[in-house]
Amino acid sequence: MSQDPYELLGVKRDATQKDIQSAFRKLAKKLHPDLNPGDKKAEDRFKDISTAYEILSDEEKRRRFDRGEIDMTGAERAQRSYYRDYASASGANDPYRNNSGFADFADIDNTFANFFSRRAGGGRMRSQGQDRRFSMEVDFLEAVNGTRTEIKLPDGPQLDVQIPPGTRDGQTLRLRGKGEPGLGGGPPGDALIEIRVRPHRFFTRDGDDIRLELPISLGEAVLGSKVRVPTPSGPVNVTLPPHSNTGKVLRLRGKGVPKRGGGHGDVYVSLKIVLPDNPDERLTSLVKEWAAANPYDARKNMEA
Repeated sequence: MSQDPYELLGVKRDATQKDIQSAFRKLAKKLHPDLNPGDKKAEDRFKDISTAYEILSDEEKRRRFDRGEIDMTGAERAQRSYYRDYASASGANDPYRNNSGFADFADIDNTFANFFSRRAGGGRMRSQGQDRRFSMEVDFLEAVNGTRTEIKLPDGPQLDVQIPPGTRDGQTLRLRGKGEPGLGGGPPGDALIEIRVRPHRFFTRDGDDIRLELPISLGEAVLGSKVRVPTPSGPVNVTLPPHSNTGKVLRLRGKGVPKRGGGHGDVYVSLKIVLPDNPDERLTSLVKEWAAANPYDARKNMEA
């Protein structure tokens, strides 16, 4: 990297504090690691301009650098017998003097202000570490009911992850302070975990409600019965009314997905009449006799 902070910030040697601050803000907005995730070159350049700004924003350090007493990192240099002193003994007409100090930096726009903070007692810039992004799969019922699990990171360590009840497919969980370490002593970033929910073999989620298709026998449909219906929180007994057709929907209140503000959604059970796998001669004979005596058009409502 260049060892000249003026070159790094792209300003002239007689630049005012306002010029220096403006140049730094412009570069930092473009190079900040939060805006360039994974870009090592941008991160290195950001460190360089931060170091340069630390020297030039401090009037005394800037004078000492110009006189050759310190290098860009602030380390002492061997004294030379000659140098150009830009500051007069009285300080009059000093092009580097700025009584406002760092105050006008407070006018920076909100987006940029969120990136930086001053380290207490010093002038070094610090910034929050980058967020780390991961994805993980969970079972349908784990997402609905909530669970605690672990995710193994690519670099070895494991994170303990709490899946809250009612988690949706595609939802992102934030683990604060589990991201990349901050720069210059800044706080670490967060771990952002995108949740992918595996499909269930018979449950389907509809917002906070659950839908499922329940097979019933011909006898249960005609005569009615008590049937056992699965729900995310466990099976429940439901009274099936006589003459229940395929497509009839039963509503089980409060047996659905936990809601964020409290309470649960519902379970909607759609009935489906299923005949035996193997033909039954007695059933066939009975139905033939019944159909002959009770003809009806099951598709009359489908006529154009």
